[in-house]
Amino acid sequence: MPATSAPLEPKKSKAPDSEAAGHDEHPTFELCARTYVSAQAPAWKSEKHAKQWLSTLERYAFPVIGTLPVHRVNSDHVLAILKPIWCEKTETATRLRGRIEAILDWAKHKRYRAGDNPARWEENLKHELPSPTKLKKRKKQHHPALPYMRIGAFMADLRPRDGVSIRALEWGILTAARSQEIRGARRSEVDVELRRWTIPAHRMKMEIDHIVPLSEAALALFKSLPVAADNDLLFPAPEGGELSDAAFGAIIDGMHEADVRRGGAGYLDTRQNRIATQHGFRSTFRDWAAEVTLFPADIVEHALAHKLKDEAEAAYQRGEMLLKRAIVMEKWAQFCAEKSPVMPKMDELLEKWAA
Repeated sequence: MPATSAPLEPKKSKAPDSEAAGHDEHPTFELCARTYVSAQAPAWKSEKHAKQWLSTLERYAFPVIGTLPVHRVNSDHVLAILKPIWCEKTETATRLRGRIEAILDWAKHKRYRAGDNPARWEENLKHELPSPTKLKKRKKQHHPALPYMRIGAFMADLRPRDGVSIRALEWGILTAARSQEIRGARRSEVDVELRRWTIPAHRMKMEIDHIVPLSEAALALFKSLPVAADNDLLFPAPEGGELSDAAFGAIIDGMHEADVRRGGAGYLDTRQNRIATQHGFRSTFRDWAAEVTLFPADIVEHALAHKLKDEAEAAYQRGEMLLKRAIVMEKWAQFCAEKSPVMPKMDELLEKWAA
């Protein structure tokens, strides 16, 4: 049997001088980046995270310094990468800066380069670029959310429509889940007998398993979904794999435009005058719970898989509060089914709460 040949390693560029002690050869920045990501990826949240690391480097960094020997990367190179996107794509640029810094730190550890890290923020780039924190505060806007009194009209408009993305959006509203939690939902995660959907830690923002009690409406939706023998995804994309996040936006935008053409108000966040988003429905749920119910805030925060702000309370409160959250989710589903909900009077609200 012929011996298996070792995989070819990307070429290293020769440097005429030796600026990093003990090395006559200096690898390129791209080689260092790919080696670093390969070494660190097993500890990261998901394979997708590693792909995101490389995609930002491939798009912004490699065209500028990819073929450059890593020991020659300097502040001018880093600024040439960051400046064009720093103000417009602050979040992306901030992450990119940190990734370049980590790779250059690794290269120094491997003795491929020496001296200060040109991607370091403190006492370095902070003097060249505006504060990302201040930029984000200036630009920050909440996800547009539909007013809770309009959720019944939206659901009445949504439910007669057909399509995988439609059902995924409906599921997300009934469960108050995030986009990645919905799009990655598996049939095997749903327990019909216990009436719950368990989202694994790797798909959760807090990296902790999250159990969602399912309302009657959510269970009925689950049972109506087609079963594919070779695909465990609840909402598989037509071309295979998971739906894209953009699919939800396209649905809501289309519904808004159609409602306006009919002479309706559309589905706007009235404070921002922007069309509602899938993530915004979590805020719709939160506003409903605060304005229309007397459910304790910590139960609602659990339903949204939020970390409790009070660290002492969070340390002691380790239970799932599933029974109480089941009531919350059932009441929410019932409210979503009311096309023209009427705000209850205080005595009615107290009576409902006591029941």
